[in-house]
Amino acid sequence: MAECARYVLWGSSGHAKVLASLIALCGGKVVALFDNNPNAVSVIPGVPLYVAKEGFARWYEGEQDRTNLYGLAAIGGAHGRDRLAVHEYFRMHNVRVEPLVHPHASVCQTALLGPGTQVLAGAVVASDAHLGEACIVNHRAAADHECVLGDGVHLAPGATLCGCVKIGNNVMIGAGAVVLPRVTIGENTVVGAGAVVTRDLPTGVVVAGNPARIIRNI
Repeated sequence: MAECARYVLWGSSGHAKVLASLIALCGGKVVALFDNNPNAVSVIPGVPLYVAKEGFARWYEGEQDRTNLYGLAAIGGAHGRDRLAVHEYFRMHNVRVEPLVHPHASVCQTALLGPGTQVLAGAVVASDAHLGEACIVNHRAAADHECVLGDGVHLAPGATLCGCVKIGNNVMIGAGAVVLPRVTIGENTVVGAGAVVTRDLPTGVVVAGNPARIIRNI
């Protein structure tokens, strides 16, 4: 993060609070929030909230200082596509989208993080792991050695990927779930909280249990 980095966040919920605390810890500050919900309120004291792209346009037009301006999608859950769309919109307006890593996370120097990927406190990204754009490695989640994550993947708190796991785009791994070594998970799949994934999973399914079983298609 650049010194005195100024951040805008899209999404005004609990995840925005988490990111705002992390940004402040790293020496930056949040200057504006945006949300598509017309009933949303600012969750960060003193930071204004603007609604949808119309609100962003008004804010951007009136913003005189656009230096050191960064943007992140403050959207958790299984909403990888939404995070990616927000990033693209930010880039259209010359708002930089870069990874953000908590100082109490462990990211190996040989790991690769895509634009806008967020690694939160206590998380681990191990040797030669490759994470795509707009991923979230939530509190105390882990992607072990040589894992490959597509774009928009979310590892919820306490989720564990063992070594050499491959995950497609927009996958959600629920809190406390475990994916065993060398398993491949197709894109747009949701793994329920606490599940243990012992074998490959196809695209677009919801799984739960130990061992994880398909409970429905998406």
